[in-house]
Amino acid sequence: MNTLITSGITEGQKTQYTRIMEDIVRHGTKLALEKVETNNGGWQRVLEHGDELKLAVAEIIVAKTSELSVSNQFTDEEVKSNYGYLSGYTKPVSVENQIDILRSHWPVLNPDGAIRYMREVYPSLQFPKWVEGPFALIRPGFFSEAYGEEFEEVLKALAKSCNGKFENYRAGRLGPKYLRQSMRTVTMTNRIIEQQPGSDIVVVSEQFGIRHRGKSVRRAREVFAGSEFGEGAKNIGTMILTNPIRLQHYDDLWLDCPGDEYSPDADASFAYAPFFDFHVGRVKFDTHSVVYTSDPYGSVSSFLPQ
Repeated sequence: MNTLITSGITEGQKTQYTRIMEDIVRHGTKLALEKVETNNGGWQRVLEHGDELKLAVAEIIVAKTSELSVSNQFTDEEVKSNYGYLSGYTKPVSVENQIDILRSHWPVLNPDGAIRYMREVYPSLQFPKWVEGPFALIRPGFFSEAYGEEFEEVLKALAKSCNGKFENYRAGRLGPKYLRQSMRTVTMTNRIIEQQPGSDIVVVSEQFGIRHRGKSVRRAREVFAGSEFGEGAKNIGTMILTNPIRLQHYDDLWLDCPGDEYSPDADASFAYAPFFDFHVGRVKFDTHSVVYTSDPYGSVSSFLPQ
C-alpha cells in the first residue's frame, strides 16, 4: 500500500513534494562537490559506499518530513489518555445493518446509492490505518435546510433508541445563532456527497474518537491529516444510533464533535464545540470550550477518499 496515499496526501501534493526532493538533490550535490574536501581516493570511497550514503540521506529526509508534518500549535492541550472502547465496540456494524436501523426510524430513506457505492466503489478504495470502517449517514438536507433542525431529528431518534435515557443540555439552543458546521467539514462532506449521488444515505469512512483521545478539540483540528476532517454532532449522533454499543458506560471514551462550532451566548463567538458522553446511566449531549483538555474525550473524524 502506498504510504503517501494512505497518509492523506493528494496527487498534487505528491508532485510538489517530489519536486522539492529533486531540488534538494541538485542543491545538495552542488554544495557537496564544491565544499567537501577529501584526501586522495576520498571521493572514490564515497562512491563505493553509495548505498550507505543513500540510506543515511533517506533517513534524514524521512525524519525531517515527519517532524515538519506535525503542528506544534496547542501542544499543551493534549494529555495522555487510556480511555477506549470499553463497552465492546471494535468496528461499526455492517452498512446494511446500519441502513436497516436508520430506516426503522425513517422508512422513506432511499438507500440505493449507498448500497451501490458499497458494492462497486468502496472495495477498491485505500484508507489509512486509523479509519475504523464505513458508517451510513443521512444526506444533508433530508430533514431540513437548517443544520440545527436536522440535528434535532437525530436527537429525537437517539432519545427513543435510549428508551428515554438521554439528556440534551442544549435543548432550545440549536439554531443557527448557536450551532453551525465548520467550513472545512461542509466542504469535505459536499465532496463525498458528489461521489455518491442518488441516495438519502451517504457512506462515510470514520474513526470513533480514539485517534484523538486526550486532545482538545482545537488541538485535534490542528493535527488532522490532509484528507481528514472533523465530524459534526448530527452525524456522530447518527453513528451512536446505529452503533449503540459504542457509548454505554461511564468509562467509555467520550465523543467530541470537532466538525461543529457552538456559540453558547449566540453572540457570534463560536469558541465551543458539542460533545456526547455517558453519565448516571444516560447518554448526554452538551458543549464545552474548544480548548478544554481532558483524558476521557476524543474527537471523531472522517476521511475523504481521493
